[in-house]
Amino acid sequence: METAEYLQILDREGRALGAAALEAGLTAEVPTCPGWQVRDLLRHTGTIHRWATGIVADAAPERRPVPDPPALDGTELTTWYRDGHRGLVDTLATAPQNLTCWTVHPAPAPSPLAFWARRQAHETTVHRYDAEAARGGPASPIGTDFAVDGIDELLRGFHARPRSRLRTEVPKVLRVRALDADTAWTVRLSPEPPVTEPGAGHDAVTELAGPADQLYLALWNRVPVPRVTGDPEPAELWRTNSAI
Repeated sequence: METAEYLQILDREGRALGAAALEAGLTAEVPTCPGWQVRDLLRHTGTIHRWATGIVADAAPERRPVPDPPALDGTELTTWYRDGHRGLVDTLATAPQNLTCWTVHPAPAPSPLAFWARRQAHETTVHRYDAEAARGGPASPIGTDFAVDGIDELLRGFHARPRSRLRTEVPKVLRVRALDADTAWTVRLSPEPPVTEPGAGHDAVTELAGPADQLYLALWNRVPVPRVTGDPEPAELWRTNSAI
């Protein structure tokens, strides 16, 4: 996917998140984030938006700590969220193509600018789903190509980092398959961080499968995995240890 596509999705999803939050009300519980109310979701997402904006705007060469969310509430909070989202979109849209700055994880990306547009598009989409879950009713659709891209980022980015807790004493192989996209990944689990390869490895003992959009949400632990076959242990490991 191109950077411009990520920016369009980030813009749309961020506005949809704000709208769903208003409809739900700031005190509504967020069922996909136990212990959170909608106000917590806005504070968190708005903080991440501003954190990413600062890294891109300042071409920060090293990681910056994520600040604590503000104690805002009511109209002040919703305005703060919208302003931060707008600032992120505008900053990414006007950043130089040859931007160099720190990035979160090693997932393949053409440039740091493409990385941040991609990362924030997925961050915002998952939390838009959370806001709509709090509101109730049907959720907005997630495009197949974008869902596949997000699964790839999660597997080959976040879970390629040393801090991933997807580890097993006895090595096992997990296959992840997006049925409607004819796309699969092979995840090799061991006492070390997982190693993910594109393609359907034939030595997998477990397969997590489903339509790309549902699999995307499932791997972010928002919905159950549509279909689990084989050894249930790696699937349970994902459920309990994959949170970012």
